[in-house]
Amino acid sequence: MLFLIILILSFASGFFLPWWVVAIAAFLAALFVGKTARQAFISGFGAVFIVWIVLALFKSIPNDHILAKRIAALFHLPSWWLILVITGVVGGLVAGFSALSGLLVKKAFEKEADIRA
Repeated sequence: MLFLIILILSFASGFFLPWWVVAIAAFLAALFVGKTARQAFISGFGAVFIVWIVLALFKSIPNDHILAKRIAALFHLPSWWLILVITGVVGGLVAGFSALSGLLVKKAFEKEADIRA
């Protein structure tokens, strides 16, 4: 469930909003729906990894990967698809840690409420 929420929010925001909105989406989704730390991180990482690769392919395929090939040459990488993987990993880490943070904030307030009761 958390994976799908982050996937849909990230994909929808990826067309219109800045890149960092995926962190907010993952944070809020994990804050409201997250259950465990492992689930939050893996859901955030996996959803944004997939979304960023798909969005990068949407931009790269129409121009025959010209920019991706040039960036790969700039970083001395053998192929343009490694740029896509690196892009996915960076976005995945941002969203994974953001989702984990959202879950930990949720758990911190839950424990505080338990202490008061």
